[in-house]
Formats: sequence, C-alpha cells, structure tokens
Amino acid sequence: MRPLISLADAEKLPLWRRPIALLFLMALAMPIAFNVWSALLNNFVIEVGNFDGSDIGWLHTIREIPGFLAIGVIAIIMFMREQTLGLVSLLLLGVATAITAQFPSMGGILTLTMLSSIGFHYYETVNQSLQLQWLSKDRAPKVLGLLMSAGSAATLVAYVLIVISWRAFDLSYNVVYMVGGGATVVLTILAFVLYPQFEAPNPQIKKFILRRRYWLYYALQFMAGARRQIFIVFAGFMMVERFGFDVHEITSLFLINLVINIVFAPIFGRLVARFGERRALCIEYVGLVVVFLAYGGIYYFGWGVVIASVLYILDHMFFALALALKTYFQKIADPGDIAPTAAVAFTINHIAAVFLPALLGYLWLVSPFAVFMLAASMAGISLCLALLIPRHPAKGHETIFQTRLTQAAE
Repeated sequence: MRPLISLADAEKLPLWRRPIALLFLMALAMPIAFNVWSALLNNFVIEVGNFDGSDIGWLHTIREIPGFLAIGVIAIIMFMREQTLGLVSLLLLGVATAITAQFPSMGGILTLTMLSSIGFHYYETVNQSLQLQWLSKDRAPKVLGLLMSAGSAATLVAYVLIVISWRAFDLSYNVVYMVGGGATVVLTILAFVLYPQFEAPNPQIKKFILRRRYWLYYALQFMAGARRQIFIVFAGFMMVERFGFDVHEITSLFLINLVINIVFAPIFGRLVARFGERRALCIEYVGLVVVFLAYGGIYYFGWGVVIASVLYILDHMFFALALALKTYFQKIADPGDIAPTAAVAFTINHIAAVFLPALLGYLWLVSPFAVFMLAASMAGISLCLALLIPRHPAKGHETIFQTRLTQAAE
C-alpha cells in the first residue's frame, strides 16, 4: 500500500512529487488518448463504419451515458480513494482507446466507446474534485489555466505527429489509436508508481447531496452539457460531411486550437482571477451565441470552408473560459461537498447529453441549420443564468439575489 501523506506534509516533498505535479501529469495523460480518439473519430466512423448523421448521434448518446451515471462515483469512493479511482479510470480510457480500431463494426465501435467513456467521465469527475480540494481558492484560476495549457501541449505533440506522418507513412487507424492510447497507459502507470496517496484536510461527504443554494451551479452545468454536445457531435462532423476534410486536415484544425489553448488558457485563468467568474462566463456565452448563429449561416447562406474553419477555432477557444464555472463552485461550496457535488454536477451536465445527440441526429438529417439555431438559443439561456452570478461569489452569496437581500438588510 502506498503511503498516505497530508497536503501540508506534501509541501516537504521534492517539487516533482507534490500534488500539483501529479495534477499536471494527469493533465498530460488524459488528453492524448481522448483527443487522438476524437481527431480520428469522424473519419473512422464514416470511412470504416459507414456512419450517417443518425449513427453518429447514437454513438455520442452511448458515449454520454457514463457521464450521466457519474453519480456512481459517490458509491465507489466509499471503498476506493479518489486518487486511485482517477488513475484506474485513466487507465481504462487509455486501454479502450488503444484497441478501438480492432473492432470496426458498429457494435464494436459502440462497445469500445462505452468503455473509454466510462474511463473518461469517471476520471474527469474525480479530477475536478481533486483540483478543487488540492488547490487554494486564490491560486485555482491561474493553476487551472496552466493545467489546460499543459494538456493542450501534450495533445499538440500527438497531433503534429499525425499531421506529419498520416500520409507520409500511410498510417492506419489501428497504429494511431494504439500509440495514442498506449501513451496514456504509460503515463498513468508512472502516476501509480511515483506518487504517494495525498490526503486533503477536509473529509468528503460520501453520499448523494443536492443543496438548494447550489441551484445556479446546477442550472449552468445542465445548459453547458446541452450546448457542448452540439459542438462535440456536429461541428466536427460538419467539417467532414460537408467539406470533405481528411484526417490530417481535421487534425490540423485541432492543432490550431491546441496552440491557441497553450497561449490563452493561462491568460484566461488570470482574467478569471482578476475580473471574476460572471464576466468570464458572459464573454464565453456571448461568443458562443455568435458562433452558433454563424454555423447556421454556413447552411443558410452557403458560406465556405474558410469561415467554417475560423468558427470551429473560435468555438473551441471560447470553451476554455469554462474553467470559471469550476472556480465559481469552489467559492460557494462547503469544503466537504466538493467530491459528491462534482459527481452530481457531472450527472446533471450529461442529462441532455444522453438523449440530445440521438434526437438531433435525426434533426440533422432534415436541417443542420435548425441544429445550430437550437445551440445558439442554449448559449443565450446560459448567458442569462451567468448574469445571476455575483461579482464576488461566496458561501451565502451564491447569486445576486442573496447579495441584494444582504445589502437590503444592512
């Protein structure tokens, strides 16, 4: 059994063995497998699986079921430490990604998608909890930005290799999936071996909780999950289906996104720390409304591939501001609520994700324009909700309503 070390004692360890170093190692490991899978997915399912818009909708519905069941993390951490569960989940993601191309039938693709999704969503649930427990409130926005930048840098290396070698060496889907998933497996094993178990100062409640004062956080999570699915499922699919992008071309778009994230994610973290969560989220949602309306313009006005590519990059960049939602919750939460609420929030985030891709897959067959107009309306609702966040959120000041009541009482 690995030694158990408190966060205070962990500060005496060498820098590379401290909790923040483990967060960075995991931030490097997860995006390699997940983003390699994502980069190849649309071409793989169209060229190998002969998927249409309805099939891709069903695939993403299957992929989101584990996210909806992320609440199961609460039961698992009753007998398994969060850090261990996170690494086990990361290992499952890597292994499932590595063998994806070996099962090219629709049944095989859906099965491996389900397994990798269990790994991804359970890892993300635990990782968010560990970040908010291990990082102080004043450092969290900046460090979260750096973690995003590190993950983008790791994926950047993978994407550069795909772009350079896909045609030059006539790579197969199997080779790329094996290398991407295998890299995540190796880094996860290093995380198991090199780091002790870290103990946060505030014991986590190990039961299901729903608190009325977190209602705005829950609502923002629900809307974030709904609109994000439209981007994940249909934005990339549009680039392949409408404009005929090849693997190296769609990967080039991801590559540009990663470079932007490496540069801007730390900047976004500093902006959140300086100007607050409300302003950051409002900027994100206004930007997404404009982007989704413009996506619709591609189908309504027949705009070309250059505009579509620029919108795809902007879309991805705005999502980086979502780190403000994490820090908003950190500021309003009881310290012991972080782990169970992370699981509940992930489930809420995926309520729409379970049924929305499949339903919108059928709508896509009729009108892609309508799909993107629906996404724009969702971003608009999110903007309205973000305006309810106070300038300085805290326990007892979760929304502007509590702030105004306090001011009136004074």
